[in-house]
Amino acid sequence: MTTGTLYHVNGDLVPASEATVSVDDRGFRYGDAAFETMRAYGGTIFAWDRHLERLESTCEALSLGHGLAPDDLRERVDETLAANDLADAYVRLSITRGVQPGKLTPRSEVDPTVVIYVESLPRGGRQGRPVWDDPATVRTVETRRIPDDALPASAKTHNYLNGILARTELRGTDADEALCLDTQNRVAEGATSNLFFVRDGVVHTPGLEGPVLPGITRGLVLELADEAGVPTRNGSYTLEEVYEAEEAFLTNRTWEVRPVDRIDDVEIGGGPLTDRLARLYDERVEAACYRAE
Repeated sequence: MTTGTLYHVNGDLVPASEATVSVDDRGFRYGDAAFETMRAYGGTIFAWDRHLERLESTCEALSLGHGLAPDDLRERVDETLAANDLADAYVRLSITRGVQPGKLTPRSEVDPTVVIYVESLPRGGRQGRPVWDDPATVRTVETRRIPDDALPASAKTHNYLNGILARTELRGTDADEALCLDTQNRVAEGATSNLFFVRDGVVHTPGLEGPVLPGITRGLVLELADEAGVPTRNGSYTLEEVYEAEEAFLTNRTWEVRPVDRIDDVEIGGGPLTDRLARLYDERVEAACYRAE
């Protein structure tokens, strides 16, 4: 067992205190990089294929031809988990365009920088417990989501300034998450989460036609709802429509399914459909990752 956390940097396992990249790396200079946040449950990366597909989609959007094979990336992730003796963990995989001359226009030849960061998280599935203590308090912010035709919402890049600006607006409040609108004042998503709400027995979520990241957990929840016969709708919504919700919850990889206590000054809370979908999500994790226990 290790005495300290090890990260995987460009093919080598190194102590966290020594895990560095060059100041000339384009991921540092420009946010010119793709990443995925994943969960390991019982030593298994949950929904690896979906994460890999989105990672490749982001790299294509950036014209970042890293040349790394999927099996190579997975091996590095597994090595990092094993080296840290972690079965249940947060995993972040980043691929930058690497070190290039300090000019905005990237070179087509890429020697990528690949970093894998891990951190222990509680066990998931039916026997697990969430990483959050309470339902989320959400506050609408002035920062708008960048239009999709300016910056592809589907690209999960290191350039997180939009979300950072949104979260800074929460200073001095008790909010856990910032809710962003688009430039047409329609509800988009949280700074690091997708929003769902329930009205008249239908689970609603802002559609991907707007500036909304296609969250892996978001997609799984929609599939689980469909399999369970729960009606869903991807749409375009005003904030007032969300305020009228009977239930609301947020999804992302670390929170999984997190009920929303209130949005701004409107109390909403979770409810039976939120609880059902959270349970179905736990069952999916259990079946996929803990079958051998």
